Amino acid sequence: MSHSSASILKPSLRLDARIVPDRRRHKRYPLALLGRFMRANKQEFPCRLNDISVGGASFMSPVEVDIGERIVAYLDEIGGIEGVVVRTFDGGFAISLTASQHKREKLAAQITWLVNKDELGSAFGRRHQRMPVNRTSKLQLSDGTTIDCRVIDVSLSGASIQTDIRPQIGDVVMFGKLRCKVMRYHDRGIGVQFVDIPDPEALRRYFG
Repeated sequence: MSHSSASILKPSLRLDARIVPDRRRHKRYPLALLGRFMRANKQEFPCRLNDISVGGASFMSPVEVDIGERIVAYLDEIGGIEGVVVRTFDGGFAISLTASQHKREKLAAQITWLVNKDELGSAFGRRHQRMPVNRTSKLQLSDGTTIDCRVIDVSLSGASIQTDIRPQIGDVVMFGKLRCKVMRYHDRGIGVQFVDIPDPEALRRYFG
């Protein structure tokens, strides 16, 4: 994140990127994100995130889970997180996250972006305005095949790519160094959504 972007963060919403995992209670931030979670028995169910910190998260869920059960969740705009159920309540449950130091730092950056996205969005225009681009790039498919492609436009949430290849909808691919999910087809190629929230200034430097 650039100095200019960091300077506009609300002080109350800043997160320390150098978070040291410990038993202190981390501040929870309300974020309503849709996703799916997998129980220990490998069954998957839809869920909605209520709030999250680098130490834990709570979800609304249509099924009951067990205290101590290991949960893996995939959330829109955050990606995969995992942890152990520490609390259940009417209509949902909470988990304590199991994550490396690197994952916690990355999650801190993602939460910071999401709770501040109205302000940070001004770097590209509000509502993830797309920036026209006309340059070549590389697209690595889920089977490891790498092909040349052309970038049509890009935003903080995704990109439109010109290619004759049509990966399956939902496939995870590498667009340059960015991990993406294939979301749609169009007459010139495919539309992808970034799995990890990119740094606005880095994205601008790369595609500007």
